[in-house]
Amino acid sequence: MFLRFFIVLSFFWLATVSLRAQTAPVSRNLLPVPSSVRWGAGILSSKTYLRPNLQGPVDAATAAAVTRTLSRLRRGGNSAPAGTKAIPLQIRYGKVGRPEAFDEERYSLRVTPMGVTIDAPTSLGVLHALATLEQLPQINGRRNELPEVDIQDQPRFPWRGLLIDASRHFMPVALIKRNLDAMAAVKLNVLHWHLSDDQGFRVETKTLPRLHEISGQYYTQAQVREVLAYAAARGIRVLPEFDVPSHTIAWIAAYPQLASNDSVYTVYQSWRTANVAMDPTKETTYALLDSLFKEMTALFPDPYFHIGGDENDGRQWRRSPRIMAYAKANDMLKPDGKTLDKHKLQTYFNRRVLAIVTKYNKKMVGWDEILGPGLPQNAVIQSWRGKKGLNDAAVAGHAALLSSGYYLDLNFTAATYYTNDPLPPDTPLTPEQQKLILGGEATMWAEFADSLIMDSRIWPRAAAVAERLWSPAAATQDVADMYRRLATVSTQLEGLGLQHRKVPAQLLSQMGGPTYRVPLRTLAEVLEPVKEYKRHFQGFTYTPQTPLNRLVDAAPAESDVARQFNEKVSTLLSGYAAGEGALPKEAATRDALAAVRDQLKLWETNDARLQPLFTTTPALLEYAPLSTQLHLLATLGLERLQLLESGQAPSPTWLAATQKQLDAAKAPAGQAELAVLPAMRKLLQQSVL
Repeated sequence: MFLRFFIVLSFFWLATVSLRAQTAPVSRNLLPVPSSVRWGAGILSSKTYLRPNLQGPVDAATAAAVTRTLSRLRRGGNSAPAGTKAIPLQIRYGKVGRPEAFDEERYSLRVTPMGVTIDAPTSLGVLHALATLEQLPQINGRRNELPEVDIQDQPRFPWRGLLIDASRHFMPVALIKRNLDAMAAVKLNVLHWHLSDDQGFRVETKTLPRLHEISGQYYTQAQVREVLAYAAARGIRVLPEFDVPSHTIAWIAAYPQLASNDSVYTVYQSWRTANVAMDPTKETTYALLDSLFKEMTALFPDPYFHIGGDENDGRQWRRSPRIMAYAKANDMLKPDGKTLDKHKLQTYFNRRVLAIVTKYNKKMVGWDEILGPGLPQNAVIQSWRGKKGLNDAAVAGHAALLSSGYYLDLNFTAATYYTNDPLPPDTPLTPEQQKLILGGEATMWAEFADSLIMDSRIWPRAAAVAERLWSPAAATQDVADMYRRLATVSTQLEGLGLQHRKVPAQLLSQMGGPTYRVPLRTLAEVLEPVKEYKRHFQGFTYTPQTPLNRLVDAAPAESDVARQFNEKVSTLLSGYAAGEGALPKEAATRDALAAVRDQLKLWETNDARLQPLFTTTPALLEYAPLSTQLHLLATLGLERLQLLESGQAPSPTWLAATQKQLDAAKAPAGQAELAVLPAMRKLLQQSVL
């Protein structure tokens, strides 16, 4: 039997119904897009309050979530003004959901003239319905209004994660919590907490205390439990990762008996892959891991436990006479009888670790390097090196996750992540194998993101991954609409306390001061960090102590200004290609022409405004070439607009000169690059004849 109870909360400003024509896109501002949405003609205006009524088993987390949602919708206030009317927020659910058990997450949400109704099999569905409800308000003047709507929704994949690397740069509890709030807002349900690497072991351990002591900053076990409770209250699981046998220099620095050689290590102070690994042949290695994992599996209640397993090339093992002798004695050499079969030895290590994890009632997760003959099927494979690892895992009978194509730290566009589908239409997997694909995870590795700028490197692009993993494939094909909604979600996340906009703006203010803040922002908003791992190889050596406070760190991971400029250029050139003539007839083409011209004029004059700052600020001087290139490209762009308006085609000489300038503008500076280059290439080089 379920307990029926009423929670009496303050009435919150919402709505009586009035009728109004609905012309917005079907998706409105909802992200992720629900499975089914039917909009009505009415609205709930700012004349009424919602009074919650919960029917289901008593659950403090659900009640608290209702309170949070109503508070956010109202934005403060504890009592209803005189003369207003209360309508019900009716919430019905069958049981308290357990995300770690993959309990149902579906829900229905109805906003009608009679009130708001949420129905769900479990409290997890209620949490998702409340997240959707928070995205429904429409601004009408000074009022927030709720549209009439009927939503039926459920996730496409049960595992929708975000990896946060807290080892390379330590991430305070406050940062983890606000990112959990953001995850809940877009229906991500797994925090993959990367807690150990060469640069640090970040969890207090009672059994092996030198692990956290030698690493400096770490989470106390009380703080870990605080995060776990905060996540659970939002329907989010926490998957801990303790990476072995590689990425373990911090471990070996604390406990040298783990080493594969006789070297003495300190905590690693570089971002380069070190190829240092634990000795897989010593029983003392497994005894230590058993002691640690016994403690950590008790601390983290999730049934899954990530052991890493990536980026071990075996060089230390090959160079160790002791390990090579062990490999020879145990048939772990290649057919030539001399060369180590690294994969056989690591598979042996993986099986030993799997036995430990299984002993403590956990299911092991590892990166795709652990996949191979002899690996038991109950190990879950997380593919980061490509779709092949995902598909191979499923073919071999393993449950699998996709992270390849979702690496946020590589600074690709939201569209790049959005169009990356774990199960595209041309998947080679059979229907039964497809059932083994649990979902995926966006990953944010922290070599170039400290606690100050981490939010800006995750959000809002992670929301694009969230929609890919939640929404039906057929409903997620419109990239332009995704970007429209992403802008709204970005603002919503600010309201939740995320600092993805605030901190970059503060950095620019500190660099430019009151005199140069605006022109510096004009430059920064069309820069992006270099893509992939190029930042490691462009003449600047980083360590964990390197401040991330340069212009490249304030620049967006994806430039909205550059993307929007590209859209205007496409509209403009399409209009001229359609034969509209020197004076465009279509309003869209005329508007695009005006917008492109205004933007080019701003860029053309901006360099002169910034040069005094460059000459007096050595830390910014490295970005002067990018500012100059932006000026030169803008000048050429204005010339192209004159040619378009006069109906003239560019001369071969002019095209050759622009091509030379475009090539020069490709060069990065200060580990940043001009994000407007593709749009400028299109504007300057594309024919409209």
